Amino acid sequence: METNLKAIELRDLWRRYKDEKDEKARERLVLAYAPLVKYVAGRMSSGLPSHVEEADLISYGLLGLISAIERFEPEREIKFETFAITRIKGSIIDELRSLDWVPRSVRTKAREIERANAKLEHELHRAPTDQEMADKLDVSVEEFQESLVRISNSSVVALDELWTVSDASGDQVSLLDTIQDPQALDPAMEMDTTEMKDRLADAIARLPEREKLVVALYYYENLTLREIGEVLGVTESRVSQLHTKAVLRLKSRLQGDPIGEAE
Repeated sequence: METNLKAIELRDLWRRYKDEKDEKARERLVLAYAPLVKYVAGRMSSGLPSHVEEADLISYGLLGLISAIERFEPEREIKFETFAITRIKGSIIDELRSLDWVPRSVRTKAREIERANAKLEHELHRAPTDQEMADKLDVSVEEFQESLVRISNSSVVALDELWTVSDASGDQVSLLDTIQDPQALDPAMEMDTTEMKDRLADAIARLPEREKLVVALYYYENLTLREIGEVLGVTESRVSQLHTKAVLRLKSRLQGDPIGEAE
């Protein structure tokens, strides 16, 4: 993410804030990286109900940015933007969850779909179709797809969250945050991170082609759901369904569901 300050000026601000505790330098860092908050809030707002204002998301995200600036350690050689985006997202998600605006029925339905998907994958040894999922849930295909839309419109869960862990204070942080020194990595953490990457790559590879493409375009190419719909020649609503199905499948596989893992 570009800022209006040159790299040398940013380095000087970081030095003044971290070494000299200069509060004015901290304020200028917040201003310099504020576009990160607008970027994250904009991407998250596209998948949320219309009554959730982007301005509120920006307000929640600013708290995450300030926390990131306070906790960032430049000597770790981790790019600040990578570090900050995780905390900005976490701050927004925490605030939304504290408001408890996601209906319990939607959360229950999401869990039902995850369990049904895991069982069918175990039985079929492949990703189930919409018709098979609908039959398993004892609903019509149309009702199943409507459930996906409701989950997508009400859920802030995304693939990014599968890469987070809790630190000692209970905060959700990126796996990258847990690397203390690029020259002295914790072997146990390295093993866990490598295993997670392998499991994620395997889980994505097993997705149906269209869901795999949506994941790639959304998370790696940073396209919006509308833009992905233009690429695939389908509606934004259909892309939302595909994205939701992909995330629910990956959650089931990566979070250690015993049924989903037994193949």
